[in-house]
Amino acid sequence: MAGHSKWANIKRQKAVVDAKKGKTFAQLSRAIIIAARSGVPDPSLNFQLRTAIDKAKAADIPNDNIERAIAKGAGTFGGDGASFEAIRYEGYGPGGVAILIEALTDNRNRTAADLRGAFSKCGGNLGETGCVSWMFDQKGVCLVSGVEDEDLLLEASLEGGAEFYEMTEDEMAEVFTQVSNLEVLGQRLRDTGFQVNDMELRWIPSNYIEIVDFEQGRSLLKLIDTLEGLDDVQNVTANFDMAESVLELLV
Repeated sequence: MAGHSKWANIKRQKAVVDAKKGKTFAQLSRAIIIAARSGVPDPSLNFQLRTAIDKAKAADIPNDNIERAIAKGAGTFGGDGASFEAIRYEGYGPGGVAILIEALTDNRNRTAADLRGAFSKCGGNLGETGCVSWMFDQKGVCLVSGVEDEDLLLEASLEGGAEFYEMTEDEMAEVFTQVSNLEVLGQRLRDTGFQVNDMELRWIPSNYIEIVDFEQGRSLLKLIDTLEGLDDVQNVTANFDMAESVLELLV
């Protein structure tokens, strides 16, 4: 899992930069719309919606925008009438790296064309549904800070139904569980006194491809940046572990 944590850290660093872009507002608003549409539009009764709202607030999205997104999802907002749907795309990057893309779109043809163009320009190819998803498992993840007692974290994680955890940085950890158990785990960690900064669903690769070539690493990161820059893309996950020597030159 070490490769996963390394890439997760890179993505968090990139997120700090991306948060300054308007695209983040659009992504989080769409996530709220989908969450409100897939369940009841009440955050107290809809965990997915509550999580989406928390992320939107953390990104300083105004409350009016959040309420408008909820209303769109509930079908009570008389706006442009755009209907978004969640779609997962799959493909291969340089070096045969498997890539999963989660998108929210109101036009499947446009999104597929944009993704196909991004893969083509960066040395990869968009594949058929199922071509790489078998290499990933979806897990719920709690991001925890202020971990001074790892034994206490282990105890609370086990009591909350976690499968495993990883220390990622000083006094920071990621605790993994089944998707259906994420809310229970988060509450247990909080009850024990831990600071749960975020809860999310994440695709975890079952195997990793090590990237040791600089040019290959550069092409791969360019592809991921291009994919993440597309308006309809919400999240990109890949199964690579980049060598430290390559990573230092690229980041």
